[in-house]
Amino acid sequence: MTTKRKRQIIIIACAISCIWIFSAAKTKVKLNPVPRKVIFMIGDGMGLAQISGAMSLYQGVNAFERFSHIGLSRTHSADDYVTDSGAGATAFSIGKRTYNNAIGVDKDSVPHPTLFELVKQKRSWSTGVAVTSSIVHATPASFYAHVKHRRKYEEIAEHMLKGNCDVAIGGGYKFFEQRKDKRSILSELRQLGYTTSTDSLTWRSIDASKMVYLHAYDGLPSVLNGRKDFLTKATKLAINNLSKNDKGFFLMVEGSQIDWGGHEMNYDYMQSELWDFNETINAVLDYAKKQGDVLVIVTADHETGGLALAENESNRKTFTPKYTYNEHTGVMVPVFAYGPGADRFSGVYDNTALFDKLADLLHLK
Repeated sequence: MTTKRKRQIIIIACAISCIWIFSAAKTKVKLNPVPRKVIFMIGDGMGLAQISGAMSLYQGVNAFERFSHIGLSRTHSADDYVTDSGAGATAFSIGKRTYNNAIGVDKDSVPHPTLFELVKQKRSWSTGVAVTSSIVHATPASFYAHVKHRRKYEEIAEHMLKGNCDVAIGGGYKFFEQRKDKRSILSELRQLGYTTSTDSLTWRSIDASKMVYLHAYDGLPSVLNGRKDFLTKATKLAINNLSKNDKGFFLMVEGSQIDWGGHEMNYDYMQSELWDFNETINAVLDYAKKQGDVLVIVTADHETGGLALAENESNRKTFTPKYTYNEHTGVMVPVFAYGPGADRFSGVYDNTALFDKLADLLHLK
């Protein structure tokens, strides 16, 4: 074999090796991607019966059918098989089971870093919440506050001053401005560089990387009472402002009043709120598909109402919704995931595992 021929063989072998290494690297990235943005969506009180019933009659795009990775989450708290929203959301935010009514603390009332705090410390991400309750309600509070009881609303509002939540959109004006201690938490937030607004449901776009936008005295009106597409607009505004951080962001979005419809055992209330949440999910999935680096997780903290879809004897092609209870239940709830790392969320696991999976995926431990 000539020297020239040997050189040609060596060059070809090197080229094949480089192609193989590059392909392997691409495969590795595809199998183990790290998202640059996480949008964690909670349908409070949303079980499989709520989704099955409401979406069977929906005329638009069913967002839940757009997910390829689906799991089931066990929801019980440390002291009760049936969790409340405080313990349920805290399981997501700190990865530990805790007692009902806890916010960001474990079963011994010891605070632990939340996902918001960890992504700020480890990845320099921005954080935000967009909800249809007050922003100091149990679910959003569990991501940025640490208090022993969920109804310490004024104390929770003070935790906004710690800077763990950059963007907050929802209700709760009274806990910031009409307080027993006469403090103006909004004024104090402005001194820390936040833009604040209290426009009720009159919508305006605010261009600010740090903002608190309060639209109601406490919780917002229901969809049936005129809230319209507030949650979708709030989510888009939060994404726009959090995106000012080139390193990434973590946004928690809550369809808060799906739960409230269950507590009232009012199927129309629940259904309209779930349809509204569905449209917000669609908007988020459209954004995630376009960006390519967004992990979207949709789940619930618990089921509310023990909803059953019973036989409708007068029209067997439909069903009769029946609530069995006006409080939470202990059934497992679904987890839907889309985007980089979504495959990790298939299977059956405890609600605390959502924290563990995110912490592992984002290298937060």
